[in-house]
Amino acid sequence: MRQLKQQVFEANMALPCHGLVTFTWGNVSAIDRDRRCIVIKPSGVAYEQMTVEDMVVVSLTGEHLEGRYRPSSDTATHLALYQRYPEIGGVVHTHSTHATAWAQAGRAIPALGTTHADYFSGDIPCTRPLTSAEVAEEYELNTGRVIIETIGQVNPLHTPGVVVYQHGPFAWGKDAGEALHNAVVMEEVARMAWITGGINPQRKAIDSYLMNKHFQRKHGPGAYYGQPK
Repeated sequence: MRQLKQQVFEANMALPCHGLVTFTWGNVSAIDRDRRCIVIKPSGVAYEQMTVEDMVVVSLTGEHLEGRYRPSSDTATHLALYQRYPEIGGVVHTHSTHATAWAQAGRAIPALGTTHADYFSGDIPCTRPLTSAEVAEEYELNTGRVIIETIGQVNPLHTPGVVVYQHGPFAWGKDAGEALHNAVVMEEVARMAWITGGINPQRKAIDSYLMNKHFQRKHGPGAYYGQPK
């Protein structure tokens, strides 16, 4: 568990380094599926004050197991994703500027070029709005549910993130490090899409054959990007 706490701590500390958070506006978690628990950032603790010992351990049913602080207020959202998708090993939530702007606009982040296609197999979707009843009761859990509703039955690692309507981005991966990486990429392609739209409001989506080539060469069965493991 110490090793997982260290990984989650390092991923959380990387959020401000990558410009993804202001003040305490973000959180990272990772799961130990053998022990059926997650490690997550404590709620409202400033990054410059956090230590590895401050990471909080929570069971998959939400029971507080270890840590002197309360877990992130978004814990129920993280838990919903882990419970639904066994492929997910780490989750990141931020309020990064450009991805959040797309969420506030209620728009998916369009797939316009190969940078996007290297990580996402299509547009980064925007969820539907939560109803007033969903916000009033079990808000954070319902946020997880609306993300799951949006992703559906596809491989979550092929769409490793969404923007939640009027809220902000959530990203995930095989572990905390990969989830952080995908959150950084989401913010960057959100910024690129915004700039592209300003240059050419009539811009078109990336050609499907180019999209498929770039995604498959990194993530497909015959992937050849990078070095053999």
